[in-house]
Amino acid sequence: MTDSPSRRTLRDIDDLVGAGLVEAGARDGLKAVAARYAVGVSPDMADLMGADAADPIRRQFLPDAAELRTSHDQNADPTGDDRFTPVKGIVHRYPDRVLLKPVHACAVYCRFCFRRERVGPGGEALTPAELEAALDYVRQRPAIWEVILTGGDPLILSTRRLRRLVAALDAIAHLGAIRIHTRLPVAAPDSVGPALTRSLAAEKAVYVVIHCNHPREVTPRARAALRRLSDAGIPLLSQTVLLKGVNDDPATLDALFRALVAARVKPYYLHHLDAAPGTGHFRTTIAHGQDIVRGLRARVSGLCQPNYVLDIPGGHGKVPIGPVHLRRAEDETDAYVVEDAKGGHHLYRSPA
Repeated sequence: MTDSPSRRTLRDIDDLVGAGLVEAGARDGLKAVAARYAVGVSPDMADLMGADAADPIRRQFLPDAAELRTSHDQNADPTGDDRFTPVKGIVHRYPDRVLLKPVHACAVYCRFCFRRERVGPGGEALTPAELEAALDYVRQRPAIWEVILTGGDPLILSTRRLRRLVAALDAIAHLGAIRIHTRLPVAAPDSVGPALTRSLAAEKAVYVVIHCNHPREVTPRARAALRRLSDAGIPLLSQTVLLKGVNDDPATLDALFRALVAARVKPYYLHHLDAAPGTGHFRTTIAHGQDIVRGLRARVSGLCQPNYVLDIPGGHGKVPIGPVHLRRAEDETDAYVVEDAKGGHHLYRSPA
């Protein structure tokens, strides 16, 4: 890739043209995409991009005219957040946990983001009063056991604001866990320094979940950032989106999950793509996803196995959709046919 001037985030089509990532002739067409959906490519991600238009890093972050194509089954709120937003910044879909979205900006903008209609550089962060109201919502409901900080990317907050937010959550007696969803350790790993790591210190369990989709994203700098977090005693998990032309084959996911586990990150979720507007060119079928997961079962350690999940459109929750390896045997009581990792079938009878 052509080095970007002054190692700054590329935030519009002219920046991408100037960096040599987009052809000048495509400028006008892509400006229509950028007018609708936020553009942002960090220097670390720009450095990883190959010249081929099919490069998996390019596909994730460079705007594409295909984003202007929508279909009837796509929805600006595919996971139904709006239905479950009792106060600004809170999504309360499950009884024991809530999402808290303090900020709507990110270090990079993924072209398949399910919140793409809401996030961006001008994305609305919570004011101090709104954040306090969101925290009060949690304080007043003892059934809430976990708060998940998301957005946007909560780790782009200043370390002072992040420290105060974590401390406020840490002081809520009925909370058991604080989870943080972020792309920062792979998208801008040098940002994960000692001050940020210290801002996450708490008596309660703090988990950081890294969004990472391709093994090339696990660079030496990303591994160093992850090491800084894990050395501070923070458990690390990952979430990956299954994306056509990026990672929809067993070999790529095998390499990704091995790289993450070697960096002390436990693969947690493999998401089937949400039906957000303009993301159809990234979509795979569930059957294809199940075949990939079945293949992974045979080739990688259990440490490398995430849950393949679907967020049911309309806000009905997240469910596992991986292949089923067990079915009842016909004409037998308490007997099952079990499929092994190589596709063989075995009869299993439950002990009396």
